[in-house]
Amino acid sequence: MADFIIEGGYKLAGELPVAGAKNLALKAIAAALLSPETMKLANMPEIEDVKRQLEILTRLGATISRQDKGVYEINTKAVQSGSMPRELVNKLRASTVLTGPLLARFGEVELSHPGGCKIGRRPIDLFLRGFQALGAQVKEVPGKAYQLHAKRLRGGRIIFPKVSVTGTETMMLAAVLANGKTELINAALEPEIIELANYLNANGAQIEGAGTTVITIEGVKEIGAGNFTMMPDRIETGTFIMLALATSSSLTISQCEPKHLAVPLAVWQDMGAEFKINETSIIVTKASGLRSADIKTHEYPGFVTDLQSSMTVLLTQATGHSLVHETIFEGRLFFTDVLNQMGAEITLCDPHRVIIQGPTPLEGRTIEAPDARAGLALLTAALAAKGKSTIKNIYPIDRGYECLEQRLVGIGARIQRV
Repeated sequence: MADFIIEGGYKLAGELPVAGAKNLALKAIAAALLSPETMKLANMPEIEDVKRQLEILTRLGATISRQDKGVYEINTKAVQSGSMPRELVNKLRASTVLTGPLLARFGEVELSHPGGCKIGRRPIDLFLRGFQALGAQVKEVPGKAYQLHAKRLRGGRIIFPKVSVTGTETMMLAAVLANGKTELINAALEPEIIELANYLNANGAQIEGAGTTVITIEGVKEIGAGNFTMMPDRIETGTFIMLALATSSSLTISQCEPKHLAVPLAVWQDMGAEFKINETSIIVTKASGLRSADIKTHEYPGFVTDLQSSMTVLLTQATGHSLVHETIFEGRLFFTDVLNQMGAEITLCDPHRVIIQGPTPLEGRTIEAPDARAGLALLTAALAAKGKSTIKNIYPIDRGYECLEQRLVGIGARIQRV
């Protein structure tokens, strides 16, 4: 396993471009299974999660070629089986989204419990009920997986008790080839869902309402494939902004879409940060003297849970008491004990809430990355801290962020991979 060694306490400067959206790229790969034609994907982030998802498709029989950096062609004409390799599925939560296209196109799939970041319970009952609503038969194989069968999926009405991004995307992908009309009620609103629906519609699907709480899909017999360019990663954009703020640095975050971060930007401005916001860039012009804030994670367009870890780090450098209420995952605040070891004053009230007293100087420590988002948050803390830090087991960071240390060195960070 690789580690990062960081010398903290230095300001950063320059331009930090944003990579393609991880949370769209993984679903775009799944969409390739819907058509036997060749799909061309561009602006793909070169990260471990994308590699694992592509590896699963290869094991299923797909032909994948890398044309250039971030550019791939996928052809799934030779895919025959819906049984995914369990050892790869167990490493990647987003593998669940492959289930919908496989079931829709081939009539059968085996779904084992997916893996991914350990940030709390993420049950698959939601997916099983959704597939059953589309006419699939579900059989449990004790201790192993679930086997799903459907000669052809039929349209149905799926109501999400809780908003689920992956659930919305998976059911949308499954319903594209179903017989009849499907309604998704209480659907997620994320911009990645809109992008996915736009791609599918451009290639023959009939989807209405993407970006609203009710999505309607009129099933078609077949769809084509085409070119799909990934939008900028809004989570990476927000994380880089907080990296600048936590280190009191002036940075230009480029190749991004500021409109996707309206709520977080408003929160940071209320704290005293100042930005120059252009169409595809955000320039952090004032990053010091920040005030405390209370935040509560919420589905889009609220303060997204994937930004919460870095926000918690940032609030250790803001003046006053702050409250962070994590409403999505019950394990996402457990990394704060590491921040306390670095000098923060954080009280864990319960698995969902912490109180932060700031500002507190942070000191370098030897720490470990628990998951992708908390891993980068701890890297931000190490860059803001005085002295040397070692982050061990950086694989979770590699899962979500492309060539991170190379990009950070380019803006003045003192970091090396060993």
